[in-house]
Amino acid sequence: MAITLDFSGKVVVVIGGTSGINRGIAELFAAHGAKVAVASRKQEKVDDTVKRLQQLGVDAMGFVADVRELEALEAGLQLVHGRFGAFDVVVSGAAGNFPALANDLSGNAFKSVVDIDLRGTFHVMKAVYPLLRKPGASVINISAPQAFIPMKAQVHVCAAKAGVDMVTRTLALEWGAVGVRVNSVVPGPIDGTEGMARLAPDKNIRKMVARSVPLGRLGTPEDVGHACLFLASALGSFITGTILPVDGGWSQNSCGGMSEYLGTAAARKPVS
Repeated sequence: MAITLDFSGKVVVVIGGTSGINRGIAELFAAHGAKVAVASRKQEKVDDTVKRLQQLGVDAMGFVADVRELEALEAGLQLVHGRFGAFDVVVSGAAGNFPALANDLSGNAFKSVVDIDLRGTFHVMKAVYPLLRKPGASVINISAPQAFIPMKAQVHVCAAKAGVDMVTRTLALEWGAVGVRVNSVVPGPIDGTEGMARLAPDKNIRKMVARSVPLGRLGTPEDVGHACLFLASALGSFITGTILPVDGGWSQNSCGGMSEYLGTAAARKPVS
């Protein structure tokens, strides 16, 4: 059975869309015809991604902003809105992570992850709301298994991502009346990403992680992107407030031995 999703004429904004999972999502929407805007903290990454999106034959643009800075985010999004019009799809994917046991984690280190993951998500939501197509827009927050599975050396991420999912669920209630849907996608272990490199830095650990996934492999950015395409399409028009794992069943397996591995690894490397 062949299903073709056409996003021609749709405006898609991917925050954090210049690397890893988020870039894969941006490229997938472009491959399906959307106008795509990306944002991240580095101009060279924005320029490289926009060039690639344009090579896919679509109108694309980008801007530099840190999700921790609401005014800069609002200014960049206004530029996108001025050029492309109302946003049909917004993917909020900025994130930060590093393994550290709670007793070795400074208050500033904890705050830095909460600021990027949780406050950053709130800033994106607040900045995009006036610019969304109403009714009809789809907002997708990129979460993590740590939102609902406790892991050693991940107290900062667990707290922040649990907050992200509650932002998703709350805004699904608040924004449903104007026809805006809000969902979270929860990637599992995705190969070739910065997050995977930090949590599983060598080949043997990645093999261990792959074995712990019930489907027997690591995921790809396209796997996550396909879920986003579905949620943003008419096929997902009655889905909101959902936390959707895209992880090959990894979370059903409590993410294998990742908690113990991270706890042991972090015990050897305190973070200040």
